[in-house]
Amino acid sequence: MSESHTLMFREAAEAPAVIATQFAANASAIAEVCSRLKARKPRAAITLARGSSDNAATFAKYLIETRLGIMTSSAAPSISSLYNGAKADLTDTVLIATSQSGQSPDIVTALEAAKEAGAFTIAFVNVMDSPLARQADVALALHAGPERSVAATKSYLATVAGLAQLIGAWSDDQALTAALQTLPELLTQAWALDWSPAAARLTAARDLYVIGRGVGFGGAQEAALKLKETCGLHAEAFSAAEVRHGPMALAKAGFPALILSQNDETRPGMHALVEALAASGADMLLAGFADPRAINLASLEAHPALQPILLLQSFYRMAEQLSRARGFDPDNPPHLRKVTETV
Repeated sequence: MSESHTLMFREAAEAPAVIATQFAANASAIAEVCSRLKARKPRAAITLARGSSDNAATFAKYLIETRLGIMTSSAAPSISSLYNGAKADLTDTVLIATSQSGQSPDIVTALEAAKEAGAFTIAFVNVMDSPLARQADVALALHAGPERSVAATKSYLATVAGLAQLIGAWSDDQALTAALQTLPELLTQAWALDWSPAAARLTAARDLYVIGRGVGFGGAQEAALKLKETCGLHAEAFSAAEVRHGPMALAKAGFPALILSQNDETRPGMHALVEALAASGADMLLAGFADPRAINLASLEAHPALQPILLLQSFYRMAEQLSRARGFDPDNPPHLRKVTETV
């Protein structure tokens, strides 16, 4: 199957146009919801999601905590949908739900419970005529259009871009807001970068670590998920700090590690991790900066909050190539379907 004929390839390539449309279409809605957030002054934020959308929520957590100083935690949907336990007091909090389909019953139930408990609820969804969009106080469209490949690509990138647009405006981070205007063009450039050396190294692999930190950790989680889904590869995501504990025991000679690094306060720790992995003999695939002991993957210079988004765009092209090289159909992973409805 030619790469240009897979849905995953074509849909990931649409991300720049999708995000340009999204930014323009949502500008007034973002301004309005940010006015409401500034007036409410929430004491805490909660994210609500599953799968790729939950990886985007990790990105949001780091942006909210670093830009706004608001403690952010991830909701466990089963507390509402299964356990029906004690009701939390969510007065003066904001809940941000992210979902491509907006259909999963546990996510909808958890958002409804949060509203009843006093939370102001925001949903990022691709399907605006969905239960989640209808139940949220504010629904913001991803504008990703139809996504038929089981593996989410353009909808994931649209979600993190939308979250960055919201948080940039909410925090009055003018540098981030200005940088976001360059994101569609940078995504086009990132899509053209050649990560085929990573695909060649991982074609015969069985296991690997995907490592990020800070605002880039959600991207590592997303990359690991896609390697499982599309490539049948046992990939585990770790923070660069956490991998230095127990997981380092597996990082022996020849063990592959994909390291995704943005240029911010986390960079010194990434350099230290590269030293440790080099000493262990691990095979490093490095994106974000270069090291002579690693397979160095091309990346772009950009605002640090944008770099994880750009790295994922380059990664998606490589993952589609790797999936086919390993004998998989990236559009139809085994045992999966596009919309997963959990309770």
